[in-house]
Amino acid sequence: MLVGVPKEVKTHEYRVGLVPGSVRELVHHGHEVVVETGAGAGIGFEDADYVRAGARIAAGAEEVFGAAELIVKVKEPQPAEIARLRPGQVLFTYLHLAADKAQAEGLMKSGATCIAYETVTDAHGRLPLLAPMSEVAGRMSIQVGAHCLEKGHGGKGILLGGVPGVRAAKVVVIGGGVAGTNAARTAMGMEAYVTVIDKSLPRLYELDMQFGSQMHTLYSTVENIESEVAEADLVIGSVLLPGAAAPKVVTREMVRRMKPGSVIVDIAIDQGGCVETSRPTTHADPTYVEEGVIHYCVTNMPGAVARTSTFALNNATLPFVLALADKGWRRALDEDPHLRNGLNVHAGALTNETVARDLALPHTPAEKAIA
Repeated sequence: MLVGVPKEVKTHEYRVGLVPGSVRELVHHGHEVVVETGAGAGIGFEDADYVRAGARIAAGAEEVFGAAELIVKVKEPQPAEIARLRPGQVLFTYLHLAADKAQAEGLMKSGATCIAYETVTDAHGRLPLLAPMSEVAGRMSIQVGAHCLEKGHGGKGILLGGVPGVRAAKVVVIGGGVAGTNAARTAMGMEAYVTVIDKSLPRLYELDMQFGSQMHTLYSTVENIESEVAEADLVIGSVLLPGAAAPKVVTREMVRRMKPGSVIVDIAIDQGGCVETSRPTTHADPTYVEEGVIHYCVTNMPGAVARTSTFALNNATLPFVLALADKGWRRALDEDPHLRNGLNVHAGALTNETVARDLALPHTPAEKAIA
């Protein structure tokens, strides 16, 4: 199979779909790989590194999209990229369609087969291709939150961990999944006062057993969220419903009750955000102030640590890329129900039920669409 790797074009996105080591694996399996010139430059890989791994270098995105049977990316395709997709071509990347109707309709119109990293599952119902970036985003959320709390950036002027005789910052993490757990772990490492709110008692029990008295846990109710958010210096929104738009668990009124200079980092912004006052931002202009509270809502947070993120993502995606290339997309989806769960769009049909419901668009089951 001919696999294509275009350069990412989203603002300040430096990750790349395949590192040279992954290209070498594909070539070892007998496949061809075409990489757009400069695709890996943002993380320190030159075109020569890809050539040594066995890839061919293309002068531009048009050549990559025009030649490849399978396109491997990182972020959702931008309008110019959607316009280059064609019927029968396979796109494997993050899509996050539930918060982006225009993209969904564009992909449907393209006729391509579009498989989303974020809805691929495993035998335990987890999301193995979302987890690495959730780990990165969770850890980063505390880093950027601490930065935003500095007075020079409009914050309260609070050191996250405090010092002897001065209280530490109060960090509230809403959602105890992969991102939330990594956020909490990092905040505790910086000696902040950390509370995690989640609606799953078994998950709260696991967190309590893992972190003990360092972490404070609360069951998710409107009252608990309201009271904790009002007293928080830093709120991390990490609520996830697989494939679906994130629920707005923090209302504008709750944000209004926070102290001026407090900070919200909405990790769930890729799926529309879990805070009513959140709206997507970029690395070029990452924050804004709403109701006196600093909001950080960058839709591709891991792009800021692109090298770490790319390697972590490739570790998870490479087995699936190899399966698609070795077997062809139809056989690969037929044989692996977990990869089939990643199918969001095929030949003009929207195949993910949750996405279709959130976008109020017709749904065709994946099994029927590919039959």
